[in-house]
Amino acid sequence: MENVNFHKQKLYALIAAGVALISLFLPWATYSFGGYGAGSVNGLRGEGLITLLGVGAVAVASFMGDKMKAYEGNFRNIALGGFGAIILGAVIAFISVSGKGRGVVKPGFGIYLAILVGVAGLLFLLGIIKVPDNKKPPIG
Repeated sequence: MENVNFHKQKLYALIAAGVALISLFLPWATYSFGGYGAGSVNGLRGEGLITLLGVGAVAVASFMGDKMKAYEGNFRNIALGGFGAIILGAVIAFISVSGKGRGVVKPGFGIYLAILVGVAGLLFLLGIIKVPDNKKPPIG
């Protein structure tokens, strides 16, 4: 992974944004009408678009500026805001889905994944979650 032309922080943020993008295609709401039918709805509508904008903000902040340096200044703020938007869109959708038709409409796996990825990305950029350095100490 040392030959990748990205700083480790930006690379992990892009991976997290990619997982958040994948979560938009997963079910965000599942519904069941007893024996009369069931289905699901993905996150590419309604409040999920806020999450999509957050993914775009993280991607833009990662590709702007010097890619070999960690986030600095405004690019760090844009990436933090992007992860905040990922969380915000998923939480608003979760509240919206939870309030609809008790027992008929339930939150799907995609909402939980988007919230988890957003929180992990935010904590990673704030320095609360640290990625261990895999460099081996010199022998001898």
